[in-house]
Amino acid sequence: MMARLVAITGVTALGATGCAAPQASPEFTVAEILRLDAQMVNILVETTGRSAEERLTPYADCVVAQYALDEGFGFARNIRTYLSKTGGTWAADAVYSISPALPRGSRTIDAEVAVQNCAELGIPTG
Repeated sequence: MMARLVAITGVTALGATGCAAPQASPEFTVAEILRLDAQMVNILVETTGRSAEERLTPYADCVVAQYALDEGFGFARNIRTYLSKTGGTWAADAVYSISPALPRGSRTIDAEVAVQNCAELGIPTG
């Protein structure tokens, strides 16, 4: 009985894959970093493809984490993020504070840990 269920599931999955248009993995297309002042950074990123919207904010977080490390800071905190969509491209305009010590607030990022997680998840950091 179990073997039959697996076979039916396999046929269904193959059938669905064969009929559906393939969806590309998220493509991380743009990363721009604008230093606003000594401890404020504006990150502009874009993604396209499947799950692009879901991967957009983590992409911005990954970029700022690497930037913070490159600039000698260990932490970042998200101040605000605006999302927009044009055609099939999602864009984020995010502002972060960066600091050498853990900042106050709930949306903080440990840059070293974040960069490691980004690598594991296949999200670029720049």
